[in-house]
Amino acid sequence: MDYVSEMPDGAVLNVRAQPRSSRSGIDGTIGGAVRVRIRCAPVDGKANKELIETLADAFGISKSSVLFKSGETSKTKRILLRGISAARVREVVGE
Repeated sequence: MDYVSEMPDGAVLNVRAQPRSSRSGIDGTIGGAVRVRIRCAPVDGKANKELIETLADAFGISKSSVLFKSGETSKTKRILLRGISAARVREVVGE
C-alpha cells in the first residue's frame, strides 16, 4: 500500500504519529505510512497541533493547508496536504 495518493486539491498522506519523541520531524516510512515524530504527548490536541506544524514546515505550506481526513484520535491518520503533488510528497519524504 502506498503512503500517498493524488487528489484534485492536493495529496492525501497516510501518517503514523509517534508522540513523546526527542525531536519532531518526518522519519521515513513504515507499513504504508510516513512516520512523523512529535515531541508532545497526545493530550488536549497538542500532538495534533504539533503534527500540523511539523508537516507544514516540512512541505513548505501554510498550516491551514494541512487538514485531517480521518484519524484525529488515532496514531494512524490520513491528512490532506492542499496544493502539493504526490511526487512532491515522495521527494520530501525521500522516496
